[in-house]
Amino acid sequence: MNKGRLYLIPSPLAEGSVDSVIPEGTLEVIRRLDHFIVEEIRTARRFLIKAAITKTIDELTFMVFNEHTGDAGLYDFLACTASGHDVGLLSEAGVPCVADPGSLIVAAAHELGIKVIPLTGPSSILLALMASGFNGQNFCFSGYLPADKAMRIKKIRDLERTIREKDQTQIFIETPYRNIQLFESLTAVCQENTRLCIATDVSGEQEFIATKPIGSWKRIKPQIHKKPTIFLLYH
Repeated sequence: MNKGRLYLIPSPLAEGSVDSVIPEGTLEVIRRLDHFIVEEIRTARRFLIKAAITKTIDELTFMVFNEHTGDAGLYDFLACTASGHDVGLLSEAGVPCVADPGSLIVAAAHELGIKVIPLTGPSSILLALMASGFNGQNFCFSGYLPADKAMRIKKIRDLERTIREKDQTQIFIETPYRNIQLFESLTAVCQENTRLCIATDVSGEQEFIATKPIGSWKRIKPQIHKKPTIFLLYH
């Protein structure tokens, strides 16, 4: 019997119709799967119902893997592939394994010789980069910056220096309730002519994407508190 495969399933970044952001080919794969590795069962069920699955929720098997799970028993999540079952690794929002704990599952799949298939869908990081007007050929995603203020300031200075030394766009994120603190650090630390792009609620009804020099941002208070936001810096 052939081993099952691991499909990497993206999900919408914001509320709204699924078929407007998820390609039909991806939805077709989702609808035939019955084993899912998810971060949170409730949101996974809600997404699958919107994706118009043909099976009932009770017919599906959900395995929870998130930042609290740890890396013990990784192979157990993929055990059903030995019986030929395909498994879907479902992100909470956007694409799996980018700023997402699912990469550990994918690494385990490669070790076990399981075929890994990434599916097409929205990535807030790439969408923000596309809309920023910044260098899309040389960029770095740094994930979350330090929560400690002094360390965060040092990191921002390092990023700004890298922009000019390497001609490299710097991309990073923050926990939504700390967006304002990060914005204030950026406007306090960066040079006036360094450009900052803020991409908030990407693909959602309240989407806001704007690129301005730091000097201009100092006169603006963007409405980004508790909203999913991508920050990009460039010269």
